[in-house]
Amino acid sequence: AGLQIAEAVALVDTLQNWTVLDKIIIPTKNPDKKFVFGKGNFQVLTEKIKKLTHLTAVFLNVERISSLTKKELEDAWGVKVFDRYTVVLHIFRCNARTKEAKLQIALAEIPLLRSNLKNEVSQLDQQRGGSRYIMGSGETFMETQNRILKEKELKIRNALEKLRRKRSLLRTQRRKREFPIISVMGYTNCGKTTLIKALTGDAGLQPRDQLFATLDITAHAGYLPSNMTVIYVDTIGFLTDLPHNLVESFSATLEEVAYSDLIVHVRDITHPETILQKATVLSVLKNLNLPSHLFDSMVEVHNKVDMIERYTPTEENALAISALHGHGLEELKEEIEKKILTATGKKILTVNVNLEGPQLSWLYKEATVQEVEVMPEDGTARVKVIIGNSAFGRYKNLFPTSKIFM
Repeated sequence: AGLQIAEAVALVDTLQNWTVLDKIIIPTKNPDKKFVFGKGNFQVLTEKIKKLTHLTAVFLNVERISSLTKKELEDAWGVKVFDRYTVVLHIFRCNARTKEAKLQIALAEIPLLRSNLKNEVSQLDQQRGGSRYIMGSGETFMETQNRILKEKELKIRNALEKLRRKRSLLRTQRRKREFPIISVMGYTNCGKTTLIKALTGDAGLQPRDQLFATLDITAHAGYLPSNMTVIYVDTIGFLTDLPHNLVESFSATLEEVAYSDLIVHVRDITHPETILQKATVLSVLKNLNLPSHLFDSMVEVHNKVDMIERYTPTEENALAISALHGHGLEELKEEIEKKILTATGKKILTVNVNLEGPQLSWLYKEATVQEVEVMPEDGTARVKVIIGNSAFGRYKNLFPTSKIFM
């Protein structure tokens, strides 16, 4: 419970100009019931709230409360009441940068608007004694509002589908270039963006110490020890009990993960609930129906080891790193390269090329050239390359007389 409340405080602290005045741990009943608390606890809470003169809202750290409960509590306490869904949604709203993230948030808001609508209509009905039809339309207020929401939802889904098709096209173009894709995933605030910045040297990346700093999938190019170019994909962070509708809305963003060649799972090893966080990430990944080879080849990274004295991972094959200080990054790059070569079927080979012919410039364009050893006496060079299957097939067709050493 103590860790849950610490996470709830961290969620509020993520929002600008929001401050936690006080916190209390109280057992909750079924959140679907009219009141979330027992009578005695409700009394204790009400007294506490009345004493806090500067209070403007109460955050109940439960996934969802019904619109009826929300109304009852707001009437009793005289302030706004938020649940986890509302707060996380608001954080998302503040952090959304791209058109897609904004559309996904608008989609996640629809259930909330429907729930608020029911509440408003029941209040109006009490005030004026039964539903009124809107002048000459043959529709009640509730029916009109529901229809508008349905139309809005359809519009958002169509716009998201257009963006999804566009992303699919970009994915196909990336595939043609044969850049391996590495998805970096983990619980929110585990250090994914810091790690990608360290692996790529991308100065434009500004990691922030807050929950859900990354909402959009962003891609960043980096190099492995063999000079192979790879694309690191930064993804949205995970959270325990992340409301179902929000996960659903962002599944289009997470869909990109299924098309990657490798997943790097980053864990904040200093967090007291690091094992629970790992379970949360893995359960969401399982729900995405990823290909089994992505699970089998996943690289687990234990981050922030600079904060623990003499840390050694207890899990087999896990790599200990500090993304902030660069510790363990070379070993991580080597592990990534090994897994990428297996996953993509790329080959490392040496070929003999004629320096007067077009072979060398072709290899520079279509493969990753690692070393060139020139033999001036016969005008040839031995070239060590990393090459994908289709490019290798094209090379053999174009230059059938070239000597190849596996």
